[in-house]
Amino acid sequence: MVEIDFQRVLEIGRQKGASDVHILQDEFLTYRINGKIVKDENFKITKKDTDFIVSELLNESKREKFKKEKELDIAYENNNKNRYRINLHYQKGSVGISIRILKDEIMTIDNLNLPIVVKKMIENRNGLVLVSGATGSGKSTTLAAMVEEINKMKNLNIVTIEDPIEYVFQSKNSIVRQREIGADTNSFKNALKSVLRQDPDVILIGEMRDLESIEMAITVAETGHLVLGTLHTIGAIECIDRIIDAFPKEKQNQVRLQISNVLRGVINQQLISGVDGKIVLACEILINTPAVANYILSGKTNQISSIIESNQKLGMISMRKYVENLYKDGKISEEEYIRAQ
Repeated sequence: MVEIDFQRVLEIGRQKGASDVHILQDEFLTYRINGKIVKDENFKITKKDTDFIVSELLNESKREKFKKEKELDIAYENNNKNRYRINLHYQKGSVGISIRILKDEIMTIDNLNLPIVVKKMIENRNGLVLVSGATGSGKSTTLAAMVEEINKMKNLNIVTIEDPIEYVFQSKNSIVRQREIGADTNSFKNALKSVLRQDPDVILIGEMRDLESIEMAITVAETGHLVLGTLHTIGAIECIDRIIDAFPKEKQNQVRLQISNVLRGVINQQLISGVDGKIVLACEILINTPAVANYILSGKTNQISSIIESNQKLGMISMRKYVENLYKDGKISEEEYIRAQ
């Protein structure tokens, strides 16, 4: 039996405009195209195929790590310099592989049709700017666009801490150093502890995934640096609640004070199928005003939604209103409008 042509699989996915490729034993090769799962019924994955791909992707030490931990995230670059984010895991006792196809070029804030206020957020010299959303909502792409904007427009020192590195930046007016967990540093904690000795102006934290990384991100933001990070939440206000709830009860009042001071803004996003079959980005924008800070401090985050609704002149917008605008502009169907609420 001929082994799977892994490079060809990746190439076809890129040609089809797929965002992801899924490879599961005893299942058809599967692509996600414009948000929809599309199966290639001409190709059914075997154990030999998954074994071959693992051998292609992982050296001996990484194979041992995968075997031990049963999960592994890596970045992969092929001979054509195309980049991919790959998750290897086990399911029903066999290897599963999920591949995110990364764009050849870093998208700009304008290319992504992000609200103009996003550029104003990264004008801040310090504080915390967060990008939130569900898995696959384009958080990393937005974050990369923000970093690239700073890289092009300002003379700063940018340090990224990622697991794994997804988009590779070339220093322009700024200098950019990228540190990957496992390859360049042992942990987010270690990297964040040492980052202040690297003379940074802007620090990107790929994912604020646990109490330790959240706590360190807040601390670094308090020291006068601009920190950009992502969180898995379904709304901008939920993003604030998630940070506070990560801490023990006895520390939450102190955290509310810290967040009310360092937060600059939150971009929450989701991807919606457009009427033309392409994906449309929808955003909720929260800016930390004195009124927002007061609600954070007093533990009344549930009342922030009214501030978002009434402050569109500052660039704030609720997800409800953003999706409604997409529907009125004829960019999404009524079905998608209802589903995205």
